[in-house]
Amino acid sequence: MDVPLWFALLCVGALGVKLIRPPWWLIAVLLLGGYLLADSLLAPVIDTAVK
Repeated sequence: MDVPLWFALLCVGALGVKLIRPPWWLIAVLLLGGYLLADSLLAPVIDTAVK
């Protein structure tokens, strides 16, 4: 069974928000920070660390 990555992340994120109930501003900061970090000069370093 092949599940798209975006769908798996959406399900895990929704479950985490439902169970842990973090503040919405924290979710927004994490999403925006991850988006900005993925497009920064640190992206190659993070990519090699993840692999």
